[in-house]
Amino acid sequence: MSTDTAINEAQLRRTAKRRVNLKMGFLIHLLVFVAVNGGLWLMTSINGGGHWRMFPLWGWGLGLAIHGLVTLINLQGQGLRERMLDSEIKALRQRQP
Repeated sequence: MSTDTAINEAQLRRTAKRRVNLKMGFLIHLLVFVAVNGGLWLMTSINGGGHWRMFPLWGWGLGLAIHGLVTLINLQGQGLRERMLDSEIKALRQRQP
């Protein structure tokens, strides 16, 4: 295995690990959201509580939606970053004498 191949494999592994961490972070956030809000709904339904349970649902739901968008943008944006980086490298090489 050449040095370039080892570097590429290490970089590929770092990128894959970063992407998995993004996905797992969102998945954990989603599971906690469902568990807590499901528990709140069940608790207020059994005890005959009011509709206050909607406030944490909407507030946390907004935070979860933002987390999901950030995750999606980071996962989809990797290709955009690479294309922009390649374009900048190409432009810099053309400027050199």
